[in-house]
Formats: sequence, structure tokens, C-alpha cells
Amino acid sequence: MFIELQGLKIFYEFAGEGDTVVLMHGWGGQVASLKPVFDYLSKGYKVYAFDFPGFGRSDLPPKTWGTEDYGKFAMKFLKAVNIEKANIVAHSFGGRVAIWLAANFPEMVDKLVLVDSAGIKPRRALKYYVNIAIAKACKRILLLPIFGRYGQSLLNNLYRLVGSKDYQQQTGIMRATLVKVVNEDLRWLLPKIMAPALLIWGEDDKDVPLYYAKIMEKEIKDAGLVVLKGAGHFSYLDRFSDFCLIVSKFFGNIFLGVLKGRSPKVL
Repeated sequence: MFIELQGLKIFYEFAGEGDTVVLMHGWGGQVASLKPVFDYLSKGYKVYAFDFPGFGRSDLPPKTWGTEDYGKFAMKFLKAVNIEKANIVAHSFGGRVAIWLAANFPEMVDKLVLVDSAGIKPRRALKYYVNIAIAKACKRILLLPIFGRYGQSLLNNLYRLVGSKDYQQQTGIMRATLVKVVNEDLRWLLPKIMAPALLIWGEDDKDVPLYYAKIMEKEIKDAGLVVLKGAGHFSYLDRFSDFCLIVSKFFGNIFLGVLKGRSPKVL
């Protein structure tokens, strides 16, 4: 179904009864990306999932958005569907938004599950900065009138060579939005999170390496880390049964005693 929010048409789904759980998808994802988790949790909870603006069936944001814009959107969505407080399960980019929401509106977040979450500015190799410098220099040159319509084509070919897969797949507002959010470091928000937090990470995650999780575990006041062996960036799918069991126990408080010792639990 759809709701109009901030002048945008937003797609969302909900199902089940009980305590409220809100799912937040990653970059390039949508409601369907978390459908297995949605279906499982809706057996015991009232579960909501929505497409962020610019993804799935929701409208594009009106301008380049950053994490704060998406966080305010998430807050307004919760209020629009009459959610006063919820458990949040957020993957990757969705984790950025959940971190912002939990830090700025702690009264709205009961428990927080961050799954292979973005939010820490990555360690960059020298090659990354060289590629960025080359791309910026070439952009200035190739967009000169002398190159005409061929300049943009050549520039797009360059982006395909030096840009990430996510960058290549986006255009316009969403490409600019991607650049903005990936360069935002939310580490300063972590100590402001009051909700109990469960970090679930794929041991083999190459997109958001495990050191992100260790930083988050250290700086969030009440956090525990579970590392899933053999899982990658989509650890909730790679180890789906284990993921569901862990989240269910966390929401039921059964797992908290295992997590509070601050040593990662490897499964």
C-alpha cells in the first residue's frame, strides 16, 4: 500500500500482531529485500517495512538527501502510521538511518538490530584517492564545450572504470545522494544510542567489514555482537535460520545475558 509523506508517494507493507518491528532495507534494496525476515517476524510481531525514497516503488527525494534527511523521513513515517515506539531491524544503508533515528529520537526505539550496518567512514587505500582525483580532473576537462556530446559519454565510461557498482547503477539525484551518505561518518552518534543494540555481522562481509561492527560494539553503550561464520554482506539471508533465532531471542530478552560481556559471539 501507499502513503503520502513529505509530498512523496511511499510504498510500505505491514502484517502480524504484537509488539511493533520496523524493517529498514539497504542501499539498492526495497521491501522485497527483507521479505523472508518480514514473513518470519510477522508470525509473532506487528511488522512494518517501507521503501526509502528513491528505492523500490517510492518516489525519488526532491533533492540530494543525506542520512539526516532519511532519518527525519523515517521518524515521520513512524508517526504517520501511529507507531510511538518500535524495535528496529536495519540492514546496511538502513543501519545508517536507524543509527541516526536511535541517537536523535531515543524515545521511539525500543531495541535496535544492526545487520552489516554502514555508518562508519571506511579506511581508504591510496588507490581510492588517486581514482577520485583522476575522476574529478577528467570531469572538468571532458565537460568543456570542445568535447560536445561526446564528453558526457566518455565521462560515463570513466565512471564505469573507477566507480563502485552502486555508483554506476545510480544517476542524477540518487547518485549524488549515494556520494553524500557514504562520506558521512556517524561514529559520533553511537554513544548517544540508549536502546539495547544487537549487531549481527557476516564474518566474510567485504562491503562493510567486521571492524565496523567492533567499533560500533565498543561505542554503543549497551551493545553485543554476533558474527555469523561463512556469511557475507547479506548475512540475514546467508544464515537465515540462525538470524531469525537470534533476533527472536534478542527481542524476548533471552539472548541479552550472552551479549553483555562485550566479547563477540561467533556462530
